[in-house]
Amino acid sequence: MEFLLATSNQHKADEFNDLFKGSGLLIKAASSKLEVVEDGLSYFENARLKAEAYYKKFKVPVLSDDSGLNVIALPSELGIHSARFGEEGLNDKQRAELLLTKMKEQSFREAYFSCVLCFYLSPEEVFFFEGRMQGILAHEYRGSTGFGYDPIFIPNELIAENQTVAENEVWKSEHSHRASAVKMAIKFFKERNS
Repeated sequence: MEFLLATSNQHKADEFNDLFKGSGLLIKAASSKLEVVEDGLSYFENARLKAEAYYKKFKVPVLSDDSGLNVIALPSELGIHSARFGEEGLNDKQRAELLLTKMKEQSFREAYFSCVLCFYLSPEEVFFFEGRMQGILAHEYRGSTGFGYDPIFIPNELIAENQTVAENEVWKSEHSHRASAVKMAIKFFKERNS
């Protein structure tokens, strides 16, 4: 099965194809980027808004995703707003450092990454898969791989090693929130097509 990715970002399409390798699902970047207003109240709503817009334009099955970091101590500040956290014009590192500053006096540091995939085959056939990566926020910015909040997030499985996601790219590629959602989707489509 072939899906159009709801972005023209070839790097993101390549990343998805790595995750879907051997599954029979092929992901292609869109030939042009659409400006979609993501005004949904959840990852599910935003993923659907993107998928629907690309489906209407290109008339083929679409895969879209929406993801973010959820910090239990700051329930309304990140989540679906993760990419826009803080003031206008901040880069990823500045956003992560702003979060560390806000959490400086906070001892309760639980957080989780969430990724929702939306497979939009037609208006009547829309499937969602959510993957999560549970963990805690680090006290400092560490690591050179990954992006966004990876250098300040320690997954539960890496707490003993005290490693952020950005310090263990091999672990992330296998166990991230996106990888988990992809595994669920692969299982679903295998069973559906057998």
